[in-house]
Amino acid sequence: MKMHCNLGERGYDILLERGCLSHLKNVMDVNRRYFIISDDGVPKELIMLVRSQLQEANMYIFQQGEASKNIDVYQTCLKMMLQKKFTRNDCVLAIGGGVVGDLAGFVASTYMRGIDFINIPTTTLAQIDSSIGGKVAIDMMGIKNCVGSFWQPRLVLIDPEVLNTLPQRHFYNGLVEALKAGLIQDKTLFELFEQDDYLEHLDEILERSLEVKRKVVEADEKEMGLRKILNFGHTIGHGIESALHFDGYYHGECVGLGMIAILDDQDIQQRTIQVLEKMGCPTCVDIETDDVCRYLANDKKSKGSMITIVQVPTIGDARLKDIPIEDLRQIAKEVCK
Repeated sequence: MKMHCNLGERGYDILLERGCLSHLKNVMDVNRRYFIISDDGVPKELIMLVRSQLQEANMYIFQQGEASKNIDVYQTCLKMMLQKKFTRNDCVLAIGGGVVGDLAGFVASTYMRGIDFINIPTTTLAQIDSSIGGKVAIDMMGIKNCVGSFWQPRLVLIDPEVLNTLPQRHFYNGLVEALKAGLIQDKTLFELFEQDDYLEHLDEILERSLEVKRKVVEADEKEMGLRKILNFGHTIGHGIESALHFDGYYHGECVGLGMIAILDDQDIQQRTIQVLEKMGCPTCVDIETDDVCRYLANDKKSKGSMITIVQVPTIGDARLKDIPIEDLRQIAKEVCK
């Protein structure tokens, strides 16, 4: 299945196809020069499967984890590309999860004022959400994604078969973003998760999640309005991540906690908790509310003493609301100490 993210000259195709990584020459130009960026959590066999089909490619593999999404790793990539004499006609190729895609995309967006970028997401989280939309960034001073830009990929290749290599917890962590997509814009998608056999509908879950993200990005590429609904659960979630120093809980798990906290409707909240529990995701966290709130003023959605949150009064319908940042303390207590 192929869909197109229609952003004019910045538009690109998203290919969702089992086995597509085994025949790259049919879906992308394998004859140009690539700089592959990945991490050591991606199976070597997968990286080499891609590398073996490219005529010319250099690689940089960094240590897995959010902690590597920093300015030092970013600078290392730039230095290697300069040393290897990469030009504006060449391409950065990301193979990995959200951390790899964010970092590689930011490298591509800034090298020589911007070069092409192809994303091959290998985790559930990346395939469902982070691989499309053009948000690229690194972390700094403990603040997630505080240095970044908008840089759309030229192509996204999604092969669901690579998800078979993921540890179970990592797999479910990514599905939380699909659950989020259902809550904000696709009631049918949310209800799929309530079925006992929902994993048998994985390809449909991926496709529906991508459709939600694609439509929102097309309508609001630079997050001036509608696209903010994609941040549902992320305000408190990012605060938890930062307070935990990105250690112990995955991104999707923190987003799940953030969604529970922000949901006002008790029925929707309980249905969401039941799905998260079915996936083995946490529904509360042993951390002080004050520790989480300390990071919320640095959230990109804050405006002085106010912050924009996303509410879901009914499943499939997200609403934006500006509230005082101090009100987040009471909201965070839903899942924190």
